[in-house]
Amino acid sequence: MAFSRIALLHQRFSRQQRQFQRPFTTKLDNSRFLHPNQSKLAQNLITIFTRQHFSPEDPELLRLTPELNTKVVETVLNGFKRWGLAYLFFNWASKQEGYRNDMYAYNAMASILSRARQNASLKALVGDVLSSRCLMSPGALGFFIRCLGNAGLVEEASFLFDRVREMGLCVPNAYTYNCLLEAISKSNSSSVDLVEAKLEEMRNCGFQFDKFTLTPVFQVYCSTGKADRAVSVFNEILSRGWLDEHISTILIVSFCKWGQVDKAFDLIEMLLERHIRLNYKTYCVLIHGFVKESRVDKALQLFEKMRRMGMKADIALYDVLIGGLCKHKDLEMALSLYLEIKRSGIPPDRGILGKLIRSFSEESELSRITEVIVEDIDTKSVMLLYKSLLEGFIRNDLLHDAYKFIQNLMGNHQSDGVSEIIKLLKDYNKAILPDSDSVSIVIDCLVKASKVDMAVTLLHDTVQNGLTPGLMMYNNIIEGMCKEKRLEESLKLLREMKDAGVEPSQFTLNCIYGCLAERCDVAGALDLLKKMRFYGFEPWIKHSTFLVKKLCENGRAVDACKYLDDVVGEGFLGHMVAYTAAIDGLIKNDGVDRGLELFRDICAKGHSPDVIAYNVLIKALCKAYRTTEADNLFNEMVSKGLKPSVATYNSMIDGWCKEGEIDRAMSCIARMYEDEKDPDVITYTSLIHGLCASGRPSEAISHWNEMKSKHYCPNRITFMALIQGLCKCGRSSEALVYFREMEEKEMEPDSAVYLSLVSSFLSSENISAGFGIFREMVHTGRFPVSLDKNYLLAVDATNKFVEDFRTSCYLPGLIKDGRFPIVAAVIRK
Repeated sequence: MAFSRIALLHQRFSRQQRQFQRPFTTKLDNSRFLHPNQSKLAQNLITIFTRQHFSPEDPELLRLTPELNTKVVETVLNGFKRWGLAYLFFNWASKQEGYRNDMYAYNAMASILSRARQNASLKALVGDVLSSRCLMSPGALGFFIRCLGNAGLVEEASFLFDRVREMGLCVPNAYTYNCLLEAISKSNSSSVDLVEAKLEEMRNCGFQFDKFTLTPVFQVYCSTGKADRAVSVFNEILSRGWLDEHISTILIVSFCKWGQVDKAFDLIEMLLERHIRLNYKTYCVLIHGFVKESRVDKALQLFEKMRRMGMKADIALYDVLIGGLCKHKDLEMALSLYLEIKRSGIPPDRGILGKLIRSFSEESELSRITEVIVEDIDTKSVMLLYKSLLEGFIRNDLLHDAYKFIQNLMGNHQSDGVSEIIKLLKDYNKAILPDSDSVSIVIDCLVKASKVDMAVTLLHDTVQNGLTPGLMMYNNIIEGMCKEKRLEESLKLLREMKDAGVEPSQFTLNCIYGCLAERCDVAGALDLLKKMRFYGFEPWIKHSTFLVKKLCENGRAVDACKYLDDVVGEGFLGHMVAYTAAIDGLIKNDGVDRGLELFRDICAKGHSPDVIAYNVLIKALCKAYRTTEADNLFNEMVSKGLKPSVATYNSMIDGWCKEGEIDRAMSCIARMYEDEKDPDVITYTSLIHGLCASGRPSEAISHWNEMKSKHYCPNRITFMALIQGLCKCGRSSEALVYFREMEEKEMEPDSAVYLSLVSSFLSSENISAGFGIFREMVHTGRFPVSLDKNYLLAVDATNKFVEDFRTSCYLPGLIKDGRFPIVAAVIRK
C-alpha cells in the first residue's frame, strides 16, 4: 500500500514538473518573466499598498483582485522594501476569492520573514502551508526549510519536513534532506540525535551522502563537542576529496575551543601541505583562540606563517598578540611587536599602550617600556604609567619609594634621587603632575600603614602644587586621624576641606562622630549631628550605640537617655539598637525597674522594640527572680509577631529553673521545639542545674546524654553544674566520673566543685574519697582564700579531717607546704 502511494505521488509530480523547473530563489527580478500586463498589475499593487492611507476597501484594489496569480504575488512581495508591507499584502492576497498560494509564493514570503527575523510570523506561515495542502517539489520544500533554519527554527523545520511527507505533499530527495541537515546545524541547540536520525532515514531511502550531507553533520558534532565523531566525519570528507577551507576552519576553530591547540596547529600544517590556504579572517580567529588558551607560542608561529604568505596584520591582531605576551610577562617580545607596528606605519593605539603599562609594575620593566613608547605616549597613558608604577611599589611593600616618586613628580626632595622614568618623560617633555587618583593611592596606603603625618604632608604638597585634593584623600586621612584619636586635627582638616571647596561626605562626618563617641563628648557629638542634618546625612547607628554604651559604662546612663532624646530633637529617627544599649545600661546602673521604665516610654513614643530589646529585659528580670514578669514580656513579644530567639528561651528556662519551677522550664523547652529552635549548650546547662536542684538527677543525666548525642560539647560551666547538682543529690560517685572527664578535657574546676565533692563524700561517710579530693584541691592551689564565699565550707571540711584519725596524720605535710595556713590554727585550737 505504501509503495503504491509513493508511485502515485511520483506520477503527480512528474505531470507538474514543468511548473517546478524555475529557480527556487526569490531574489531575482521576476517581472521579466511576466506578461507586460501582469508586470503593470504588480507595480500598481505595490503603489496601492505603499500609500500612506491604505485601505483594503480601495475601489482600485478591488478592481485588480480578479487578475491575481502566484507569479504576480511573488513579484509584488519581492518589490516591497519593508517586511511588514509584504506580510500585509500576502495575508490580503491569501484571502482573495479565486486565488490560491503555491509553494513559490510561500517561499517568497518565508524568505522575507526569515531575513527580517520575524519568527512568530514565520511559525504561522508553516501552519498556513500545511493547512493549504499545497503540493511542492523537493527543491521548494528544501528552500522553505532553509528559511526556517536561517531563523533558528529547527523544531519547526523538522516538523514541516515530517508532516509534508506524511500528508503526501512532497517526496523529499537528497537535496531536501541536506537542507534540513543544514538547518539543524545552524541552531544553537543542535541535536545530535535528530541529525543521526535523519541520516539513517537517508540511508534507508537509498540516498548517497555527498559533501553537502556530511558538512552540516560535521558542524553539529563540532558545535556539541563530539570530538571523536567530528574527526571521523572529517576523515571521511578528506578521503572523498571534498575538503575545503570552510570545513577545515570549522575543525581548527573547534580544536581551539576544546583546548586542543596542538591538534589545531597540526591540522593547519597539513592544510598548507595540501595547498589549502586559510583566509585572513580565519587566521585572526585562530590567533585569538590560541592566545585565549594561553598558547602564545603557537599564535606567534601562526602569525609568522601569515607574514610569509604576504598577509599584513592590522592593529587589532597586534593588540591580541601583545596582550597575550603581556599576560605571560614576555616584555621584550611584546616591545618587539610594538616596534614592528611603528615600522609598518600603523599608529599605535591607546589600548596597546595600556596593555603594556598595566601588565608590568616593576620600576625596571616600566623604565624599559617608557624608553620604547615615550614618543607615542599621551597624557592619559602617562597617568596610567604613574598608577602602574605606584601599584607596583605598594604591592612590593615599597611605600617609601611610592611616596618619593610622587614627591619627585611635584618637584620636591630632588636630593633623594629622581626616578629614571621621570627623567625620560622630562627629556621628551611628557612629564606632568600626578592626578588626584595617583596621589590618593599613596595617601590611602600611608594611612593604612599608620603614617598619617606623611599623608598629611603629601596632601598639603598637593595643594601647594595647584592640585585640588579629592574627597577620597580627605576621607582617608580623617579616618586615620580618628582611629588614632586625633580629634582636634581631624576637625582642623575638616575646616581646611571646606575652605578648599570640597564638601564632606556622610563617611567624613561619621568618622569624626565615631571619634567623639570614643571620647564620650556628648556636646561635640550633638554639634556634629547639626552639621549632618545640614548636609542631609544620617549618623551611623554603630557610633550612636557605642556612645550610649560608653556613657552607661561610666555610670552616666541618664545622660545616655538624654542624648538619645536630643538626637530625636535634632530631627533624626531614634534607632532601637541605641535604645536597647541605654536600657541595658540603666538596668546595670539603676536596676531593672529603670530599664523597664525607659522601655515603656520608648513604646509609648511609637517605637517598636525588637527581639534584642525584649531579650535584655527578659534576661534582667529572670536574673532578678522575676520570671513571671519576664513571662509576661515574652507573651507580649510573641503577640506583636516577634519570634523569640534561642537567647530568649535560654533566659526563660534559666529563670524558671532558678525559681524551682522546673515543670515550667520543661514547658519552655517544648515550646522551643514547636518554634523550630534547637537548644544549645546554655539551654542544657540551665536545665541540668534546675533538674538537679529539683532532685531529678536521672533526668539531668538523660538531658546531658541528649546534648552529647546532638554533638554539642559541654563547656566548663555545664560540667560544674552537673557535678555540683549530682553532689547535692547524694550521687557523689557519679559526680566523680564527670569530674574526671572534665579534667581529661583540660577544664579547670573551681573550689566550689572540689568542695561539693568533698562535702558529698563526707555526707556519705566516705572520708577517704573526700580527703583524696580535698588533697587534690590543696595541691592544685584551689583552696579558697579568706574572702571567698566558699572559705567557710573549706574550714568546715578541714576541721572534720583534723578530727578524724584516718586523715589527721596527713595534714602536717600539707601544713608544712603552707598550702592552707588555716590548718595550723585549727590544730592549735
